[in-house]
Amino acid sequence: MQHTIVSREDWLAARKALFEKERAMTHQLDALRAERRQLPWVRIEKSYVFDGPGGDVALCDLFGERSQLAVYHFMLTPGSDHICPGCAFTMDHVDAARQHFEHADLAFAAVSRAPIRRIEDVRKRMGWTFPWVSADDRDFSYDFDVSFRPQDRAAGLALYNYGLTPIRNASDMFGVSVFAKDERGDIFHTYSTYHRGTELLMGALNWLDLAPKGRNETGTMSWVKLHDIY
Repeated sequence: MQHTIVSREDWLAARKALFEKERAMTHQLDALRAERRQLPWVRIEKSYVFDGPGGDVALCDLFGERSQLAVYHFMLTPGSDHICPGCAFTMDHVDAARQHFEHADLAFAAVSRAPIRRIEDVRKRMGWTFPWVSADDRDFSYDFDVSFRPQDRAAGLALYNYGLTPIRNASDMFGVSVFAKDERGDIFHTYSTYHRGTELLMGALNWLDLAPKGRNETGTMSWVKLHDIY
C-alpha cells in the first residue's frame, strides 16, 4: 500500500481542501434528508398479518408504542438454506442501534418469506434479538417490491429498485420500508429504498471508508461473511 509521503504542513493543506468538499457534501445531504422527510405518504389499505414466534402479528403490532416503524426486508427464501451475507451484515448493526432509535420513536422489525421456524433458527444462530416475522407467501413482500412471483419473472415484470434492475432468477431481494401511524391508528407508507440505498444502515462500511484501503473489496462486499464464520 504505497502513498505519497509529505510534510505535516502539506498534509494539512490537502486535508483542508478535502474538508471543504466533505463540508459541502454534508450540507447537500442535510438538504436531501429534509426533502426525504417531505415525501408524500400512501395510506395502507390492506390488513397485513405476519407469523410471529407466538402467533399472528399485524403490521400495527410491529409499531409497539411508537408512531414510526422501519422494516428491513431480509432475503430469506422459503425452501432455501441460504442466508444472505449482505442482509446479515446489515442486521449485525441493528440491536446496538435500536436502543437509541426506539427511544426516538422509531420501532424496527425484519420481515422475510421463510417460515417462522427457519427465521427463529437463523436468529438464534446469529444472536440477534430484534423482532423478525414471516410474511410467508402473503402479499406484503410482493407489494413492497422485494419478492417476485415466477410468472412475473418469466414475463419480465419483476422489476426491482424502482425498475432499474429486472429480476429473472431471484425470488427475493432486500430493502427497507418505513411506515408512520397517526393518532387514529391509520398506517402510512412513507419511504422505501433498495440495493445500495441500504448502505445507509451499514455502519461498518462508514468506518472502512475512512481508512486508506477503503472497503478493501475485489467485488461489492466481497469479503463479507456471516459473522460466525470469519
